[in-house]
Formats: sequence, C-alpha cells, structure tokens
Amino acid sequence: MKKYKHPIQFQIVHQRKWVLMVGLVATIHLFCQTLMLPYGTAVLSLLPGHNNPSYFTEMPNSDTLEDEFQQESLQLVKSRDFDHVFIEDDSETRQEMISVDLSNNLGDGVSVNSNISIDPKILMVNKSGNGSQGQVLPINEKYALFQTDDVKRMRCLMPPKSVMYIDQMERLLARNRRASRAMRPRWSSPRDQEILAAKMQITKGPSRITDQELYAPVFRNVTMFKRSYELMERTLKVYVYKEGERPIFHQPILTGLYASEGWFMKLMEGNKRFVVKDPRKAHLFYMPFSARMLEHKLYVRNSHNRTNLRQFLKVYAEKLASKYPFWNRTGGADHFLVACHDWAPYETRHHMEHSMKALCNADVTTGFKIGRDVSLPECYVRSARNPLRDLGGKPASERNILAFYAGNIHGYLRKILLEYWNNKDPDMKIFGPMPPGVASKMNYIEHMKSSKFCICPKGYEVNSPRVVEAIFYECVPVIISDNFVPPFFEVLNWDAFSVVVAEKDIPELKNILTGISDSKYRELQHGVKKVQRHFLWNVKGVKYDLFHMILHSIWYNRIFQFKPR
Repeated sequence: MKKYKHPIQFQIVHQRKWVLMVGLVATIHLFCQTLMLPYGTAVLSLLPGHNNPSYFTEMPNSDTLEDEFQQESLQLVKSRDFDHVFIEDDSETRQEMISVDLSNNLGDGVSVNSNISIDPKILMVNKSGNGSQGQVLPINEKYALFQTDDVKRMRCLMPPKSVMYIDQMERLLARNRRASRAMRPRWSSPRDQEILAAKMQITKGPSRITDQELYAPVFRNVTMFKRSYELMERTLKVYVYKEGERPIFHQPILTGLYASEGWFMKLMEGNKRFVVKDPRKAHLFYMPFSARMLEHKLYVRNSHNRTNLRQFLKVYAEKLASKYPFWNRTGGADHFLVACHDWAPYETRHHMEHSMKALCNADVTTGFKIGRDVSLPECYVRSARNPLRDLGGKPASERNILAFYAGNIHGYLRKILLEYWNNKDPDMKIFGPMPPGVASKMNYIEHMKSSKFCICPKGYEVNSPRVVEAIFYECVPVIISDNFVPPFFEVLNWDAFSVVVAEKDIPELKNILTGISDSKYRELQHGVKKVQRHFLWNVKGVKYDLFHMILHSIWYNRIFQFKPR
C-alpha cells in the first residue's frame, strides 16, 4: 500500500501549486486592470468580450457631454433603447475612455456611482468623418466608455497594412504544393490510397491531352486539369452530413448576392454521382450550412457581436466529432464548407481551422490559405428558375465604352475610384449608385454588355460580384482589390481573361487600359467568352460548369494537400 501513497501525495501537491499559480495570475490581472493599464479596467473584464483590444484616451474635462463629444468629433444624437449591452470579443469593437463629469451631464434616471447602474436609455453618438455610430456606457463618476464598431469600419475605410500581389500569390501556391502543412491522418483508410493514386496519375500522366471543350490559355495547366477532372468524375465520393436543422442547414438560397453557397448546396445534396450514403466510402465530407442564413437567424441587429454565430458552428463541429470518427481521423482536413457571406472567415475560425473552405471573402490577410482553401465566385443571381437570363454581350467590335463602373460607395476604395474618375473623362463611365427600378437595372446591364472593360473594385471586403458579372456579360474584368485571391486560382490563368490593377495605381487606370493594344484586348475578351462556361449556374449540373468547378477545386486541393501516414 505504501508504494501508492507517494504518487497520490505528489499529485495533490502538484494540483495545489497550479491552483496557487492561477490565483496569483488572476490577482495580478485584476490589480493591473484596477490601475487602468493598457489591458482595460476591472469593470470591463466582467463584461462579455473583455479580451477585446481596447483604446483608452483620457480627455480634458468639458462643461457638458455635448462639448466633450464635439472635441472628439462626436455628434450627440437621439437616445435609443437597448435591452442588453454587447461588447464584441474581437478587434471589431472600439472602446474609448472619455473623461467627463457624467453625474452632471447624463441627466435624471441614470445613477453613476460605485454601484454602477446603467439606464436602458443609452446615449448614442455619431463619429464624424466616417459615419460610425456608438454608445456611451457610464463606468464611474469620472469616466464613460464610448463603444462603437469603429475599428471594423476604420479597417474597411483604410488600405490594408500589408499587400500580397498576384506574383507573390503564385509563389506561395507553388510552395504550398511542394510542402503541405496538412495534418496526417491518425489512422489509415482505403480512401487514402485512392487519393495517392489519383495524385500520381495527375502528376505523372501523359504530357498532353486534347479536349475541344476546354480552352487551354485560360488554364494554368489544361492537361493536369483535364486528368484531375476525369479522376474526380470516376473516383470522388462525398458524404453530406444530415445533422442540422433548417433554415441554417439544408435550405439553399438561390437568388441574390449569396446565391453561390445556395446553388452549391442544392446541387450537392441532390447529386447522385458523387454523394454516398455510407461515410466510410467518402473521400470528402460536406457541412451543408448557409452562412447567410446563420447571420439572418442568429445575429442580434445592432449588437456588433457575432460570437453566438461562431459558437453555433463550434457546437456543430463538436457534435460531428463526437458522433462520427471521421472528423477526428484528420482533424477535419477532409471536411469542407462553402460560404459566401463576408463573415464566414470569422465564423469558421479556430474550430474549423483545418477544414477546406470555399469562401467568397478570399482575403490572404484574414486567414485564407492558398492551396488549401478555394476562392468561391460571388454571383448575383436574379432568377432561380433561369440563372442564365440576359447571358452574353456585344462583340468586341461593338463595345464603344472604354470602362464602366456603377455601384454603392462601400469601403475606402470605391470612394477613391470616384474621386479620380467620376465625371472626369468621357471614356471612363464611372458612377456611384444607380437609381432603383427595373429601367435602372437594365441600363446597368446594357452598360456592361457595351463596355470593353468592367471595373471591379473591392467593397467592404476584397470580393465583389462584379467579377462574375463582367464574365457573364462578356466584359473584361478589371480587378482592383489588393490581397484578393481570384476564383479557382489553383487552376485558372487569370492573365488570359482579366486585368489586375493594384489599388495604388487607380490614378493611372485609364493609361493602363489604353496601353492594352487592340489585339491584346481581343485576346482577353475571347478568353472571357471561353472561360464563361466555368462561371455559370445551371438548374441541373453541366460538365465544367460552376458547380463542378467548385467541387473540382476542393478535390484538387485535397489531393495536393494530403499527407499519408
């Protein structure tokens, strides 16, 4: 019996040491926060999302709250009712500490003292310059917290801190192909050998394959694409998880800005060629949720807090991991999702970090992994019954407009574009928002059908539906969006049918476009017409169409990322 006594005593002592260490760290943390060191205040640490980056600035005292706001470019607006106070748990909420005598300025109904009490009527303020809105949260008699989603808006209204250009993306893709960082499976499966065999056939097969349906210049390597596509048709099996309730799961949206995720869901779940009922036969596992419906059903309007959306998907992933062995075998590396909402990179962070993500918001600075993830084309579908309505445009010889853009002034870049080119040159048809109505939509479409180049600037995020719109109307897309990974980057050669312009070169936009010779333009426009079939949704899937291109890129990336045991 004695030989077991010492290990037990040691374990108890070890546990006590950890308890003391945790208690010491917590005490130091609260002490530092009480002193208002850069980590925040002890009061804030008790609120949801206390780990938020915060910005504290002590201001000189002002006579009134309105005077204080005016000094900080803040404008007082009417009060708004809030049932709860939300503080975002990531860098999208800005918190500024303002110094002001709140006991004199907030009026009746608000008790501001050591026993902090906040009236449901919370003052709202507007920040001049960028139109952001926030709220004032009393902290004590001397300080209030000005909380706003200013950081998110500031990020959207300012150029990125770092830029990765297309040639750098090319090198990163090649490097990731040579040395995959994917997790090795925890145990072997017969499917692993089939993936390895497919990779061998793609890389070691015949050097040249002809296919009249494929236009070689728009591909990086049309032979490898052809072999890979044929192997996908013969080999690939996908298991679609049945877990999840409508409308977030299994309910596709087929029209509007986020239609790509809905059309893929519809065609994938109804597919008989690739989908299997036995998950043991699957090479890939599809998680059929809609990022758009996730936002629609769970996001609390004006809360600026999306943690519940991320938590919802975290619980879903944990449920799959506990019910099936497949997630745990690869850490989710053979699982994939297709999401077009701007928030999808945030919502799937951490708990789906190793999964393959087909994302419209394909930004290399926000976690998009070139060579593993797939840049999903953002398509604005106007008719679910006929997604190909109004397809096509005028021939190159009849396109008399040099460049065209019209749209909302989202983000910082479009404002710059309009400042340089709106009503500045008759050859550059650069406009702001077009008036609502059918006639205006038809005018917009007619402009795209009649222009040589269609300008595709980023909005709040790097992606824009205008890229696919331009291809749809056979207009050469001019992509202006630093850090944006173009759709199907792993297989398509975008130099053959588009123009990519760095954001810093907007002042030279006309010179860049007029510097393209007529023969070169005709090659580009011909490339657009040839690549168009790969960007079209069909009511029933058609070979080489958008559904099959998305599935192929997921399959293709999995093959080259796979690492055997």
